Amino acid sequence: MSLTFDGRVVLVTGAGGGLGREYALAFGERGAAVIVNDLGGDIKGGGKSSAAADRVVEEIKAKGGKAVANYDSVEDGEKLIQTALDAFGRIDIVINNAGILRDRSFGRTSDLDWDLIHRVHLRGSFLVTRAAWNHMKNQKFGRIIMTSSAAGIYGNFGQANYSAAKLGALGLSNTLAIEGQKYNIHCNTIAPTAGSRLTQTVMPPDLLESLKAEYVAPLVLWLCHEDCQENGSLFEVGAGWIGKLRWERSLGRIVRQKNLSMTPEAVRDTWNEICDFTDAGKPSSIQESLQTLVDVLSRVDTEDGIKANPTSAAVRINPSDAVGRSLSEMSFTYTHMNTILYALGVGMSTKEPDHLKFLFEGHENFSCLPTFGVIPAQGSMMGLGSVPGLDIDFTRLLHGEQYLELFKPLPTSGTLTSKTTVADVLDKGSGMIILLDVHTYSGQELVCYNQFSVFIVGAGGFGGKRTSERAVATAPPPNRPPDAVTVDQTSKDQAALYRLSGDWNPLHIDPSFAAMGGFKSPILHGLCSFGFATRHVLKQYADNDVSRFKSIKVRFVKPVYPGQSLQTEMWKEGNRIHIQCKVKETGGVVLSGAYIDLHAGSSVSRGPPEKEELQSDLVFAEIERRIKDVGGELVKKVNAVFGWEITKDGETVRRWTMDLKSGRGDLHRGAYKGKTDVTFTVPDEIFMEVVKGKLNPQKAFFAGKLKVRGNIMLSQKLETILKDYAKL
Repeated sequence: MSLTFDGRVVLVTGAGGGLGREYALAFGERGAAVIVNDLGGDIKGGGKSSAAADRVVEEIKAKGGKAVANYDSVEDGEKLIQTALDAFGRIDIVINNAGILRDRSFGRTSDLDWDLIHRVHLRGSFLVTRAAWNHMKNQKFGRIIMTSSAAGIYGNFGQANYSAAKLGALGLSNTLAIEGQKYNIHCNTIAPTAGSRLTQTVMPPDLLESLKAEYVAPLVLWLCHEDCQENGSLFEVGAGWIGKLRWERSLGRIVRQKNLSMTPEAVRDTWNEICDFTDAGKPSSIQESLQTLVDVLSRVDTEDGIKANPTSAAVRINPSDAVGRSLSEMSFTYTHMNTILYALGVGMSTKEPDHLKFLFEGHENFSCLPTFGVIPAQGSMMGLGSVPGLDIDFTRLLHGEQYLELFKPLPTSGTLTSKTTVADVLDKGSGMIILLDVHTYSGQELVCYNQFSVFIVGAGGFGGKRTSERAVATAPPPNRPPDAVTVDQTSKDQAALYRLSGDWNPLHIDPSFAAMGGFKSPILHGLCSFGFATRHVLKQYADNDVSRFKSIKVRFVKPVYPGQSLQTEMWKEGNRIHIQCKVKETGGVVLSGAYIDLHAGSSVSRGPPEKEELQSDLVFAEIERRIKDVGGELVKKVNAVFGWEITKDGETVRRWTMDLKSGRGDLHRGAYKGKTDVTFTVPDEIFMEVVKGKLNPQKAFFAGKLKVRGNIMLSQKLETILKDYAKL
């Protein structure tokens, strides 16, 4: 479905020509009201004219759009935003695009050359954005674009003033992204390359011709759309190409010892290691950056001093002594209380009737969630401290990946015994990976198998192998939009609740301990997110039947803070469900390369079993979720009852009713008891072609592929509900 900006108000600075003009026209064509700001000065910041802004306003209006002009300098940021408020009553999107050039070699750069560039590019972006900020906070929505430049990222001869200002815009954007996140204000930075008044001074004419501004605008529009969750990112864009940039940092080297002076000679002697980008890290926050210093302090305080560097691990690690080594057997006794507590810890709730079978021991189908299988086995990681050939600093241990396979549904109580073996040890340069195979038995019967992949930060460099045939592999999802999406908000007490199942790490409960680790507050357990994602798949594709679960594999990527929403994206490929789990509020991926294998059986996504699964069932499941989230708003906008008759081979095989006329709205399977305002009859495959945007619904109607009864004009309101299905 097309991206539209109906009801949104956009301010584009420097919109009288070049990139700004292209942005303004594009927003106007897609329904936004546009404030076209342009001082009308020359490339060096001199002069003033209203002609440039007026021309663009007329272009937008000539195409049926809404626009007004503003001729103020970006240094008068309040005036620009007031124009938006006076004309359209709100401000939703700010594109900081205005700019000038005063290129000089550094030695010839005057105070005026420096100050004027910073006043327009950096201070102007600050003043305009600050004027809009509180309006965006109050309405809980805002999208901001800062404009940087390749010169700011990489430097460029003769542009010291311009480069400094442009990199400053990136720093401003990164902080606004953090401060605005909880208000649904997203801020991103672009470094565009396109033909404009500014680039014509540094690019040949033939190259300028191929770098059209229209090749940049689509990225800007996507980043500013309400569906886009990107935040705090930097993109280079030009000539139809878009690339995302991030910082990279070498592993580095500790160059001082306890109770000894740090010398320049020590720096000289370790210079190659300091500058070695092999297995480089990619810090994405100040917390990750500071964590390194916390780690350094703990290492320097050891008696080994400089020998505690990551590259010194070789003298203490001997994989041949560790691989195949068995750890002590572990016994785990539990009751129904433990399984219920675990279910609550991974988000089960009595608010959902189909959760009761996991929460009430008296339920006729009382069951244990499959992912409870990690609980009896998780203590195996603590046994690593006694394994010969390994040097384990448990403060440096990270849970990297997890595989769980069940051979029968887990009993709801009993005693289980786990046997653990070191399956392999891998050298990743920046750290060591240990694979632990854990087989768990009920008596003599094998119940489940876990493979823990743990990463010991800084313990690499011992010359070991990098890959293992014994590792259960992750798998990327199919290259298509997800077939289904489920969103579940964690509670503020989610980590406090989950830890009662046995993971007592203070990182998940103690704010001071979390701060030492570089986190702003305690984080959720990775295995808790693991449980949430599994629940979502079981409900979507197995009707919460635990006997259908076979196995799950995940890679843990980023932390989740209690209170954030987990969004599980699912792709069905036979009996394998590929999954990717994200934090909905930030778009950050939490679980990647993940999948769940199910035993064969009739898959259902909602309601009672049907004769067969239809593609359209996935769409209606998503519609149901949207109505649940914002049904009241849809009732106000739509005020109609829709019916669907989904056909296959000429016969009606599924009926759906969407009531957006009463209460908070409702979607249910089956015919409407009263009279619908509109009823659609459409084959399953044609319905999917329409919602994916591959078939125009009007063409389908006139071709006889889509039949409509009732008030056909009301069908136009369905775009509000069906839009962007392909993205989900």
